[in-house]
Amino acid sequence: MYLALREMRFAKTRYALIMTIMLLVSFLVMFVTGLAKGLAYANASSIENIPADYFVVQKDASQRFSRSELGTSVIDEAQGVVGNSNAAVLGVQMSTVTRGGAGPKIDVTFFAADTSGWIMPGVVEGRAITNTSSGEVLVDLKLKESGVQLGSVIRDQITGVTWTVAGFTRNESYSHTPVIFMNEQEWQSWRQKVTNSTQTSVSAVYNTIAIKASSSQADQLKTKLPEMEIMSKTTAVSAIPGYKEEQGSLLMMIAFLFVISGFVLAVFFYVITIQKTSQFGILKAMGTRSGYLAVSVLGQVLLLTVVSLLISILVIQVAARLLPESMPFQLSGGTIGLTGCLFVMMAMAGSVISIIKVNRVDALEAIGRVSA
Repeated sequence: MYLALREMRFAKTRYALIMTIMLLVSFLVMFVTGLAKGLAYANASSIENIPADYFVVQKDASQRFSRSELGTSVIDEAQGVVGNSNAAVLGVQMSTVTRGGAGPKIDVTFFAADTSGWIMPGVVEGRAITNTSSGEVLVDLKLKESGVQLGSVIRDQITGVTWTVAGFTRNESYSHTPVIFMNEQEWQSWRQKVTNSTQTSVSAVYNTIAIKASSSQADQLKTKLPEMEIMSKTTAVSAIPGYKEEQGSLLMMIAFLFVISGFVLAVFFYVITIQKTSQFGILKAMGTRSGYLAVSVLGQVLLLTVVSLLISILVIQVAARLLPESMPFQLSGGTIGLTGCLFVMMAMAGSVISIIKVNRVDALEAIGRVSA
C-alpha cells in the first residue's frame, strides 16, 4: 500500500481524473436505482403500506385485485381461520373523477375498508372519516396538483356519484394513480350504482381480503378456500398492472450500468498498468515480489473506488433534496449499502486483468525495453 500511495501522490492529476470518472459512474448507478425504487413505491405504495402478510383473491383473477370478486362466505371462512381482527376486507376499483363535475378528468383508484381497522391510513390534513360518514372520502395529497382541496366535491364519471373531501393522506397510490379511501357503506352504495349503469350482475361484496397470518395459517386457508388464491404481499405488489414491466426495464438498465462500469474501470486501470510495465519490471529485478505489486494495484483500485463512492453518496443525498416532490425518488440506507457493495465488487473484478498483467511482467524484458 505504501507504493500505491506514493504513486498516487506523484501522479495526482491522472488519479484525480480516474476518481472523477468513477464518481460519475457510481452517481449514475445510484440515481437510476433511486428512480427505480421511487417508481416502484409510487406504483404500489397503497399496498405496501398495508400491514398484511397475505391477500386472498379468486384463482381465476390472475392475481389482480380488480378482477377478483369475493362474497361474504369467503370472508367468514377467512376470519374463522385467522380471527376477525386479522382479516380485513378491501375493495379496489379504478375509475375516473372530476373536481366539482368539471375540469380535467383524473384517473384514481377507490379503496374501501373499515375506517376503524388497520387498512385505513392516517390523515395528514383535514379529518378522518368514520364508518357512518355519508358522502365523505379521504384522498391522496397528489390530488392537490389537480386543484382538489379540503371540502372540494369530486364526481365519479361512471355513476355521477359525488363525495366531499374530508381529509388528505400521504403516499397512497395504486398503479401510479392516487387512491381515494371510502367507508364500506359508501362502497356498497357506489358499487350498486356501477352495477345499474353497466347492466351487469355483481354479487361480490369486496375484491380481496388482507390477512395477518403465519405460513401455517396461510396453508389452512388454502385448504379451506380451494377456489381462492392466497398470495403474499410481494406477489400482490408484482401483480399490479405495469409493475413487473416497469421494474424489469429499470432493473435491466441498472444491471447494464454495473457491467459497463466494470468494463470502463477495467480498461482504465489496464492502460495505467501497461504504462507502468517498465517500472514493475525494474521493481521485480530489485527483488520485489509479484504479490506485493498485485496488492499495490488492488489497493489503488479499492481506495479510489471507496473514496469516489463516498463522495457520490454525499452528492446523491444533496441531489435527492433538490429534486421536485413530483419526481418519484427513494434511496434508503440499505439500498445505498447494497449498491455500494456491488459497485466495489465490480471495480475489484475489473482490476483482475491488471493484476494478471502485473504477474506476467518479465523483469529482463522490461529492463531491456528501458535500455532501448
